[in-house]
Amino acid sequence: MLSEGRLSEVAPMSAADPMVSFIVPCHKLAHWLPECVASILSQTWRDFEVLIMDDCSPDNTSEVARSFQDPRVRYVRNETNLGHLRNYNKGIGLARGRYVWLISADDRLRRHYALERYLRVMEAHPGVGYAFCAGVGLKDERETSLLQSCYYGERDRIFDGRVFISRLLNARGILSPSVLVRKECYEKVSLFPLDLPHQGDMYLWCKWALRYDVAYFAEPMVNYRLHDTSMMSAFKRESPEVMVRDELEVLWNTKWEAIALGYRHLADLCDSFIAAKYAHYIVSGMFQDKRVSCVLTLAECEDSLRRFARNERERKRVRARVFATVGDEHYWHRDHKRAIDFYKRGLSEDPWMPKIWLKRLLLQSGGIGTGLRESAFALRRLVKH
Repeated sequence: MLSEGRLSEVAPMSAADPMVSFIVPCHKLAHWLPECVASILSQTWRDFEVLIMDDCSPDNTSEVARSFQDPRVRYVRNETNLGHLRNYNKGIGLARGRYVWLISADDRLRRHYALERYLRVMEAHPGVGYAFCAGVGLKDERETSLLQSCYYGERDRIFDGRVFISRLLNARGILSPSVLVRKECYEKVSLFPLDLPHQGDMYLWCKWALRYDVAYFAEPMVNYRLHDTSMMSAFKRESPEVMVRDELEVLWNTKWEAIALGYRHLADLCDSFIAAKYAHYIVSGMFQDKRVSCVLTLAECEDSLRRFARNERERKRVRARVFATVGDEHYWHRDHKRAIDFYKRGLSEDPWMPKIWLKRLLLQSGGIGTGLRESAFALRRLVKH
């Protein structure tokens, strides 16, 4: 069961409150804090506040934060270290704005008009719950390149939230420091869940998109700093198993909530994404992919299915698709015997998979069948391109 934070410290709202609250969590990032805050203070839209949330940082964060002379900057130091999610939630509770922009102290805005562009769209489209943009990496004080995993095309657009979830879960993401969200999304839907240290933001993006639309700006207006001490690097290095668990938790919870809200088609898509995620980590282990920091065995996949799936029918449905995908990977690695074996295992769990029946029959027919399959695949790629 996910544990969500609560707005225990809620800032009173008044007519004099700023429209936007920037929340800048900071822990051992004092050396980058001036760049981040300067990029906010230089925005053309001036009606905002900046809350620097110091989570008991042992460096000189306090000194740096108090050096800003702008009255819109507020400095908050926690009495004890809360951890990043509780620190985020505390900042959200203290925020007085109608919109909240959470940006870590090691990132920065790269366009002075970013906030103004966001607000013009958000104010004109009340059905949009949050907005984000493409971004550019930043390493050793130099920009790198466009971050492709957070790029959704060359034109601005407003996505139907339910459609966007299918794009988001299909091996894509959102650049966290680029997200501006209505505070009501936190108040009415959810704060950061305390049980998902790696995927708390993805959980919220999906949960909000089930109820709101999502705006996207193609122009990269944010820099994401790439460094070995970042939270993402630390997770990959120290707790890869937490990353896997959180990713699966988000997928399963999105599926269940889609069912509860009546989005059956989206729930079915989630089954496919869940199976693909299991298969990815299983295959990475089978073929010793060094690029993947954590893998799953078939037994560990089964344990996870027993933890998350609500009944045996649900387990069989996902298990069948996992076996089918693992079979495909063995096929492309030219291990046709094991591919046939996994196709059989998949069909024994769910016989209503006509594509898998066809793949199995083509493989069992030998070289002619394999040639037909590869020709069909090449033709499909040609048509797609």
